[in-house]
Amino acid sequence: MSHASSPVSTAHAGLLLLAVCAVGLAMPLSFSAGALAVPAIARDLGGSAAALNWVTNAFMLAFGSLLMVAGALADRFGRRRLFLAGTAGFAVSSVLLCLAPSLLWLDLLRACQGVAAAASLASGSAALAQRFEGPARLRAFSLLGTTFGTGLAVGPLLAGSLVAALGWRAVFAAGVALAGPAWWLARRAMQESRAPASGPLDWPGALAFTATVSLLTLALMQVPLHGWFGAGTLGCAGASLGLLVVFIAIERRRAQPMLDLSLFRYARFVGVQVLPVATCYGYVVLLVLLPLHLIGIEGLGPAHAGLVMLALSAPMLGVPLLAARLARDWSAGGLCGAGLLVAALGLAWLSTRIDGAPAGLVAPLLLIGAGTGLPWGLMDALSVSVVPTPRAGMAAGIFGTMRVAGEGIALALVGALLAALGQSRLLRVGATGDHIPAAAAALAAGDLGQAMRLLPALPASRLVALQTDALQLLLWVLCAITGIAALVVLVMLRRPAAPIDAHASASA
Repeated sequence: MSHASSPVSTAHAGLLLLAVCAVGLAMPLSFSAGALAVPAIARDLGGSAAALNWVTNAFMLAFGSLLMVAGALADRFGRRRLFLAGTAGFAVSSVLLCLAPSLLWLDLLRACQGVAAAASLASGSAALAQRFEGPARLRAFSLLGTTFGTGLAVGPLLAGSLVAALGWRAVFAAGVALAGPAWWLARRAMQESRAPASGPLDWPGALAFTATVSLLTLALMQVPLHGWFGAGTLGCAGASLGLLVVFIAIERRRAQPMLDLSLFRYARFVGVQVLPVATCYGYVVLLVLLPLHLIGIEGLGPAHAGLVMLALSAPMLGVPLLAARLARDWSAGGLCGAGLLVAALGLAWLSTRIDGAPAGLVAPLLLIGAGTGLPWGLMDALSVSVVPTPRAGMAAGIFGTMRVAGEGIALALVGALLAALGQSRLLRVGATGDHIPAAAAALAAGDLGQAMRLLPALPASRLVALQTDALQLLLWVLCAITGIAALVVLVMLRRPAAPIDAHASASA
């Protein structure tokens, strides 16, 4: 049901956009602020490096693996209904997180928060695509992308200030302050809508996809302690690959699949999916890695680290809006590719400064943030511009899944790489014993104290130097990934969008 057949006042449309943007601000704020609070959580609740990683990964895994399912649910059972349920769940879980008595409860509640986040963002994005059309849709999704970036931008500084002033529990209260008003606005402004001729949900496909993403993330998270060829790592990776094959087979045979595989025949559709993956490795992982390094390894205070991280995230407050304006006269694909190339240059520059004073990180972080801001301001609108409106829920779900599941997988993969690089450097300086993998994992998680207890023969200054060297090499790897993704985007998004057969896509 579009707004042409069901008129909604301009004021209600504005309230709807405000409600969805509030959610678009809360989700990344919860992610980036929660990541910076991990060292304070470790001091208060204790726990191993693996358990502390779940503070971030539990949220990202639940969020990313369920976004596409949430998009399909929104199309079938009602976007308003799912949005209200998701925002209410997000607010409640945020309150409970402030009261979590142990690290186990904290991790479980972060997973619940991720489930609610998936329901809110997927249904809200589909509602926007249904309500707005043409240039208005581009502006609405550009604003959503900007608020998403703003959440990432203010998260580190807000978290640093809250941890220093009130403790880590205050960090999670921000979710209540945003989800509550979003729920109230949506009750007033959002009309119920569903995709036409929606059949029953593709439960086999949904379960297979969720299990595929979850097992892949679990495999990567086992690498730091058990190695790339450990039994648990290979078992989870093999099971994930097998379930991916099962998922594709299920979707090819379904009359109304959760994922329309025919969409991947279009180069522009594939190119759009590359964008969130590229920003994961060129930008998002830094929001987790750098605070852990600055606070846990370099010894900066949370507030000081938040100020340094502001250089990375501050461009998100303005560059995405600038990108939307530039897209009126320039190719959106060209702008996205150019931005990723700039971010890659920033990563290369950062790798040469990471072993210096924190002030020396500001300029390269600004360059990375500015480069990432160009695709960030355009990719949300691009994600729904290459599919017909009735499939907006699916398109939003696919794109959101690539963004958020990609972030969870990227965090697990990059964490595993950083631990492996740290372990190789420990072995290079002659460290011995069975504790080397655990010490390398602790350093990657920003727990210098645990690494010192596991390897008492190495002084703290030596461990800091080795870990900094490992991070420097990792930044070159991220630079290469981002640069390659930029070239792919420039090739696949170089031409104007080709029309997609709405009937074929809707009935595939």
